[in-house]
Amino acid sequence: MPNPLKYNKNFEKISYEEKQLLGEAKKSIADFVEYSSTISDVNYATRNAHAKTYAVLKGEFIINKDIPEDLKYVFDSEKYEIIARLSNAHLKINKSKKDIPAYGFSIKIKDESGRTISNYPLVNFPLFPINSVSVFLKLFISLNRFFLKKWSNWFLILKQIYKIIPSTMNPSFMKNVWKFVLNKNNFILSFDYHSVGAYRFDDKMIKIKISPRNVHKNFGKRSKVKQSIENYCIANDYLADVFIQLCYDLKDQPINKLNVEWKNSPFIKIGEIKIEKNSLLNPKGCENELLSFNPFESAEIFQPVGKIQKLRDEAYKVSLQTRKKINKLLKYK
Repeated sequence: MPNPLKYNKNFEKISYEEKQLLGEAKKSIADFVEYSSTISDVNYATRNAHAKTYAVLKGEFIINKDIPEDLKYVFDSEKYEIIARLSNAHLKINKSKKDIPAYGFSIKIKDESGRTISNYPLVNFPLFPINSVSVFLKLFISLNRFFLKKWSNWFLILKQIYKIIPSTMNPSFMKNVWKFVLNKNNFILSFDYHSVGAYRFDDKMIKIKISPRNVHKNFGKRSKVKQSIENYCIANDYLADVFIQLCYDLKDQPINKLNVEWKNSPFIKIGEIKIEKNSLLNPKGCENELLSFNPFESAEIFQPVGKIQKLRDEAYKVSLQTRKKINKLLKYK
């Protein structure tokens, strides 16, 4: 294999117009979170994405002893403590209807002193249909405003969705949509989870995938998602392999083209996640609801790469700051 490409800040440059839209998006996030308790009919302020928490778990990230030496130096320990949050991608907490099976598996990796080394918000669909920063921001603003009962935003939402359609009409995206449809009723812990965008791995750039071991796709078929997770984690350990792909060539492994899979970059196993049975934490506890999985709170050598990724930094900060302010005023427990 050729040498991996090195990280460059130019991958994250956005235009003046995009910066202006980002400011508008931040305002829409703050407004959404401020009214989120009413939107979701709960007694606390929620996140403005992945609002619904199914479970919070503690476990370990164990480094693969056979990892190549040119990657192994990044880790200074054989294993790390992790906190994981399982969630649903919807902006609103759905209490009555069946959830759309768009799941999140966010992982916080800590050192032996309890300090966060890295945060990885992973999802069960490997691609993202939007490559344009401005289209993404306009759609995001419209969705936030829609949930604030500003019904006039229907037209703006449809307009941005229309712009997205062409980027979904490629073999890679359509293949993964079909795979998702076939597996939509599978148990949440049986899915692979992916970093949609790229991350730094020191001076290299990677994508991440976790693949569970021996988790039956039909577990808890007749139970609600939250209950099926609890039932599984009370009786079983959860084990998953952690893989990375390295970026060697922007043609085959594009950083800012999120609607296609990386090719010609083999998956390298760097470790495994182990969550022992009975490792459930209280998802409604204030300290867990206020957990932040902002990947830009990671050590610099593990931070996200790319334009769409860069937007998440400001979005996470605004969402967390607003949630903290409101939930402390509500004395949420």
